[in-house]
Amino acid sequence: MPVHNISRYAMINVPRYTSYPTAPHFHAEVGPDTYARWLGQLSTPDETSSDTVSLYLHVPFCREICSYCGCQTKASRKEAPLQAYGDVLAEEVRLVGSHLTRRPKVMHIHWGGGTPSLLPDASFQNVLAEIYAWFDCSPTMEHAIELDPRLVTSRLARNLSSYGVTRVSLGVQDFNPRVQTAIGRIQPIGTVRTAVQRLNDAGLHAINMDVMYGLPHQSLEDVVNSATVCADLGADRIALFGYAHVPWMKKNQRLIDEAALPCASRRLEQVRAAHRALEHLGYVSIGFDHFARPDNPMAHAMRCGKLKRNFQGYTTDTATTLIGFGASSIGKFSQGYVQNSADTRSWTRAIEAGLLATARGYAMQGEDTLRAEIIEELLTGFHTDLSAQRGGICPDQHWINEQLIALDDLADDGLCEVMGNEVSIPKDARFLARLVASRFDVHASKRVVKHSAAV
Repeated sequence: MPVHNISRYAMINVPRYTSYPTAPHFHAEVGPDTYARWLGQLSTPDETSSDTVSLYLHVPFCREICSYCGCQTKASRKEAPLQAYGDVLAEEVRLVGSHLTRRPKVMHIHWGGGTPSLLPDASFQNVLAEIYAWFDCSPTMEHAIELDPRLVTSRLARNLSSYGVTRVSLGVQDFNPRVQTAIGRIQPIGTVRTAVQRLNDAGLHAINMDVMYGLPHQSLEDVVNSATVCADLGADRIALFGYAHVPWMKKNQRLIDEAALPCASRRLEQVRAAHRALEHLGYVSIGFDHFARPDNPMAHAMRCGKLKRNFQGYTTDTATTLIGFGASSIGKFSQGYVQNSADTRSWTRAIEAGLLATARGYAMQGEDTLRAEIIEELLTGFHTDLSAQRGGICPDQHWINEQLIALDDLADDGLCEVMGNEVSIPKDARFLARLVASRFDVHASKRVVKHSAAV
């Protein structure tokens, strides 16, 4: 069935669903005591646990703030704040480790920000030393870091390789100079090419590149060209993100000329054209906004039904727990979510006082786990069987029928297909998968929250 009324759906605001319930529904009733209890419950000394963990480390510093940026970060050109932050980050790893009853096995480490590579070498090494002291790091784990191509030196590339980093992610966004000027990020193709060469010379070949559509003054040709150049530069994964214009949340985005932003129909044209171009170049479409070479582990996970989604987006990470470190970082446990204070000073004061910096979170209850798994299945495999048991709940037919009725309009317009108790999202509608997933979100109506557009 062809997809109808796309433009009407494209600008509906929906979450990205890197968690369910989403972060706006976290609250202060889940605090340090809850976090400490959940850490202690990961395993006990006398049991053989299959629990695995992943670690996320947030470094909220950049050399400058780009106009388009929606990240939790701030500008710093001085070394002292970065060193101080690194010291507290290492202390937080020790503090969290002290609440564990054994050293859990780590499957993934991810450094995000901001620009985490701005941490001084000694600080970076100190944090890693604490991680290896408190956690059992698997020799086969993926160790990833987000990088600003403009700041990748040969020395940094060699250091990252020596630290055990196995994957890097480069923020490209767009190669058109006019677009770069409009978003406050001047980054010529030569700069990115040099960064890639330096990383390759250091033995780092697993490279993800981020490309954006929906940017000011950006044409369809710009998006396709940027994606094509990334492929030519050897990216084994490409993330195609739609620019989320949320100036009510990010003051720096007020510098963006809204009149220069493409309309809903133009954004649709851009994302469709980029999808076609990348698939023509041999990439496998992963979820609704990622692409990977056919031999990439992410493509393999997609084929095997093992693709996952967390706060970093699509991932091959199958760990049952995510532990977050740093200001604003979020952790995920089977019991729920915890988030550190987003204010760096508040986070620092708590850690230096020997206290976990949890500011808010969410304890899973009722149908939360059931709905979380349905949403993840729709966003990773574009299919779900509503009759399957999840989170200890086996849905009855009455519940299933209620969910299916809520999909009637989307099914009529071709955004999803219903066969018995199963729901699928056809290929032509997958860029609107978040909209289909949102129909299973019972928290969405409980609080008025502004989100980015569906496309």
